[in-house]
Amino acid sequence: MQSRVCALTLLAAWIIATPFPLAAASVGNADAGKAKAGLCAGCHGADGNGGADPTWPKLAGQTPEYLVTQLQRFKSGARDNAIMKGMASTLSDQDMRDIAAFYAAQAMKRGTANDKTLALRGQRIYRGGIVDTGVPACMSCHGPAGHGIPPHYPRLDSQSAAYVQKQLSDFRAQRRASIDPAMPSIASRLTDADIRAISEYLSGLH
Repeated sequence: MQSRVCALTLLAAWIIATPFPLAAASVGNADAGKAKAGLCAGCHGADGNGGADPTWPKLAGQTPEYLVTQLQRFKSGARDNAIMKGMASTLSDQDMRDIAAFYAAQAMKRGTANDKTLALRGQRIYRGGIVDTGVPACMSCHGPAGHGIPPHYPRLDSQSAAYVQKQLSDFRAQRRASIDPAMPSIASRLTDADIRAISEYLSGLH
């Protein structure tokens, strides 16, 4: 009896520990995504490193889970953007996974902070928060190097400063809904100067 219990215990442990592959339908195909991402290139660049308008985000190297979630939110209207809603409305879930896999596989080009003094202030906020106003360190969710924590917390390093500034301002003004209710609350305690500093720091973070 004891040997049978031990055998069952070992079997259960093997089942828990063995990594089963994800169903094919849930995995994006980067090659297929490249073919589907033609319309995206106009705003986000052919390799996902941004287009002519700095308020459009870089997508290269972004976590695929986050990209899929945001495309789904644009399609459903949970995240409000007329251009992106029109684009996302034509995509199936598999299209979204494929496009996300393509952009996730691209190398993000390193950015550079233009204002070193402002970036230094942003670094202090990103790494240590603002004690007086109860703003937590940004890196607690987005990581010390800004690489994010999948699936909900996106990669932010080398992101366009203009894009980050707009998103933080939108969170603060409740123009952008968030999966994480903490983000609008945190943004509401940031001043314009704080937002500019964080954005400048992230644009040069590698």
